[in-house]
Amino acid sequence: MTKVTLRHKPIGKGRKSLYLEIYPPIQSETTGKLLRKLYLKMFTYNRPRSEVERHHNKETVSLAEHMRAQRQIDVHNADYGFLNKTKFNSDFIDFFQTEANKRPGSVHWSMAVAYFKKFVGKTFLFKHLNETLCEAYKNYLLSSPSLGRSKRTIKKNTAATYFSRFKSVLKKAYRNKYISADLGNSIYNIKIDDTHRPYLFKDELQKMADSECKSSIVKKAGIFSALTGLRFCDIENLKWGNIQGTSGNYYILYKQNKTGKAEYYPVSNDTLSLLGSRGGDEVKIFEGLKYDLVIKYLPEWLKNAGIKKHFTFHGFRHTFATLQLTSGTDIYTVSKLLGHKDVKTTEVYVRIVDELTKKASEKIKLDLNAKTY
Repeated sequence: MTKVTLRHKPIGKGRKSLYLEIYPPIQSETTGKLLRKLYLKMFTYNRPRSEVERHHNKETVSLAEHMRAQRQIDVHNADYGFLNKTKFNSDFIDFFQTEANKRPGSVHWSMAVAYFKKFVGKTFLFKHLNETLCEAYKNYLLSSPSLGRSKRTIKKNTAATYFSRFKSVLKKAYRNKYISADLGNSIYNIKIDDTHRPYLFKDELQKMADSECKSSIVKKAGIFSALTGLRFCDIENLKWGNIQGTSGNYYILYKQNKTGKAEYYPVSNDTLSLLGSRGGDEVKIFEGLKYDLVIKYLPEWLKNAGIKKHFTFHGFRHTFATLQLTSGTDIYTVSKLLGHKDVKTTEVYVRIVDELTKKASEKIKLDLNAKTY
């Protein structure tokens, strides 16, 4: 059994430096070196000459003994986080930004980093992370003005999305031993409100396909999203090399931008015909697609199709889910196609379909008061 002992050594001027001796020594995950001594940066007087020095010795030894006992518990539990000083003193924001950079094009990730920087500044060390800070950041997201031109507070569900990105980074930081507490699992999410998810009926989607859009790339991406359920960020980064298989058995192999999870997605010949001639494996299928183009051209495209409803690009994904369920595809298959981790996330679309079914049943009405039977 590894034992932690309080030791001291002379340092001159009638003083002794206190340190902890660890035997057998343990290996630091940061440096890979065996650690035998852990210096406490504290000292005592060899021969205290005054009441002040005697009090200093008493308090210092008491504190050192408390630290020894704590380290003994840590070693017993194989919790060596106290050794990782380099990690604890590194910048959490750099770590956060690195995770965001793994999802290029994701507005939610980039904004999550931006809001945290606005909250704490440009630099924030791992060792300063704690539950109080995390709860304060949650409240900040729910109450502070947006970073854009509008000074209104961001919507609750948007705040929840940013906070969930923050939590996922905390979980990874804990797994990689940058922090000693599992903050990502100990703090609560921001509870989202059940919101309306705009979607298109099948005839409306057909009108969109038949109508003019001044940006052919936006039109192609929108229809493709409605036929596959893929998010904008995944479509934006999709390359020809991601599409594999043969006629009648094509599929897309890609990594979800949102979750980082590798996905296998079957796709029909008709859907692929929308994309045109195949390019090189490293060539983006939707080369030049930017969300700025969607913002610019989608409203006019909707108007040309005679559709009057608030609708964003993400609505094409909602359209895919809703049309699949109304066509009889079971929820588990739809959940898998959407790349949801939990089928509960997909259940919101079931409520939409139930509502549509209820409205359809109410369309057939008879005047049962008429005496014709």
